[in-house]
Order: sequence, then C-alpha cells, then structure tokens
Amino acid sequence: MLEMRHLETIAAIRDGGSLQEAAERLHLTQSALSHQLRDLETRLGTPLLNRRTRPARLTTAGLRVLALADEVLPRVRATERELQRLAAGRTGRLHLAIDCHSCFQWLMPSMDNFRGQWPEVALDLSAAFSFAPLPALVRGDLDLVITSDPQPLEAVDYIPLFKYELVLAVAESHPLASTKYVQPEQLADQVLITYPVERSRLDVFTAFLDPAEVEPTSVRKAELTPIIVQLVASNRGVAALPNWALTEYLQHGWLQLCHLGQNGVWRTLYAALRTEDADAPYIQDFLSIARETCFKTLDGIRSVKA
Repeated sequence: MLEMRHLETIAAIRDGGSLQEAAERLHLTQSALSHQLRDLETRLGTPLLNRRTRPARLTTAGLRVLALADEVLPRVRATERELQRLAAGRTGRLHLAIDCHSCFQWLMPSMDNFRGQWPEVALDLSAAFSFAPLPALVRGDLDLVITSDPQPLEAVDYIPLFKYELVLAVAESHPLASTKYVQPEQLADQVLITYPVERSRLDVFTAFLDPAEVEPTSVRKAELTPIIVQLVASNRGVAALPNWALTEYLQHGWLQLCHLGQNGVWRTLYAALRTEDADAPYIQDFLSIARETCFKTLDGIRSVKA
C-alpha cells in the first residue's frame, strides 16, 4: 500500500514546511501533490496532514509514516549509490572550486558525506579567489565549480542548487538599521566590505549598484565571513551577503538586515561542470548530497523550479 513516492512526499512536506515547497522539491504541481496525498489518506483510512493549522502539520499517523520514511529512504539511497559504484566503477576525480567563502557552511558537510559514500574518488577543494575557476573547469583542471555567476561557455552545464536572497548587513546602530529596504543611491556614501574577488564576480555590483550607476565611497576587502561581520558590527562599513550566511550572527544582536531594493535581489547558486561529465554517477550523487545538505542546514533558501 505504501510506496516510495509516498514516503518521499511525507519527507518533502516535513523538510519544505509547506505543500507548495514540497511540490517544488518533488518537481510536481501543488495540485498533483495534494491529490497524491489525499489518495494515500484514502488508502490508509486516516488523515496524514492537519490542514486546519497554518502551516499544515503532520498528524500522528503522518508522523508515523515520516518515521518510516526517515528509516527507509536513507537505506534505499545508500543501496542505489552502492549499485551505481558497482556499475560505473568506484574510482574517479572530483576537484572543486568555490566563488564564495560562505559556501563552506554547507559544502564541507556535503564533502564529508560524499567522501563516506565514494571513498575511492579523489576529492579536492580550492577557493577560487586568485584565479578564474570556469576557464580552469574547461581546461580540465577542475571538475566542478560552485558559482552564482554562470558564463556562456561551450560544453559547460550549470546545475541549479538553490535560490537565495542577497541582503545588506549593517550594524545595529547604523542609520540604515531601521530601513526595511535600501535603494542603490543610499550606498553612495557607504564603505562596502566585500570578499577579495573581481568586481565582475560580486553580485552587489552586477545586480544592484552597476545598473543604477552608483559607486560606494570605497570598497574594503576581507577574506572571511566572520571578519566581514565583525567589521560591519563595529560600523566600519556595510556588506551584501547571502541571507543564509548571516543567520548565526543575527542571534547575537550585532546586525540588522535590509533588502536590496523593494523586491530584493535573488540569485541562484549553481554547480558548473563539463557536459561530458554531467551523467557520471558520482557527480550526480554529489549534487544530490549537496542539495539535501543545503535544505537541511540553511535558512532562507528556495528550491529552483525545474
């Protein structure tokens, strides 16, 4: 009576927090997901979701099915990975580079998980601050690049991981701290703190300031997110960072966040890889592990609709 898709549906509802988010994760319409859920409830003769609450919550029966999903799905996926390794060979190379320091927050756990599943794959990581990572990918020096700035390159595929909002971090005592959103002109008299990368690879310029032809007073560079946060908190400047990268610092009351523009600036984080490698089982598995880790550990991110 219970099928794998039912377990995946219940798990997606828990992980997504809503039917709409669960439908996006499963690449279904919300209507199709609701129909599937009601069909399962009819089969089982009991409701699995309390639709009177906002957001809807799993019932006691739903939680029991969820417990089964948490037990069965990891075992099924582990078996699938093992079969993939047997079918495709157990060796390979996965050399990665990232465009942003804040990616370490979810990337390191993903790599640890992947290393346990594919111990024979040579895994390496570098921060792409001193070189152009995408040309290195084309040359074969790298196998995967984490980037929010896809370039039209022949034989390179960009696989979306998730969407995130770029927000402006300011000190609690900063004049902009009480502002819900800022316009580009409001940063013309500010010191902007960024990572040490080229301007063309910084979303705050390409997606916000440059279109409005606005320049900050000056740009200060820092390599690590904690250092940037400390500089912002001490009123040495402001910084535009991914919303999820700032979650842990908000708890200390050091910062306030402002949207960039009334509608916010939303970006997509991609995994760039060579087209010829896109179907390699261990690379597909790494992407699956990375997405799963992101949605378990990061706040404020969204699924990318297929």
